[in-house]
Amino acid sequence: MIIINTIMTYIVIDKTDKQAEAFLRYVKTLPFAKIQSGENAVTIKAMEQAKKGKVTKHKSSKELIAFLNK
Repeated sequence: MIIINTIMTYIVIDKTDKQAEAFLRYVKTLPFAKIQSGENAVTIKAMEQAKKGKVTKHKSSKELIAFLNK
């Protein structure tokens, strides 16, 4: 019988800090470490649209829910 225990630890790194950036480059070289970005393609596209001002505004949460349920 083989039992494999997988433990995942999440670390938030400020990519604007030079030491953190160096640490991230080092971690990427480790064979047992896997780097995953927090954003997926849909989230990135939504953030880009928001930066361009392509957003919808709603007067109330009720109106927002009705919009989302369309």
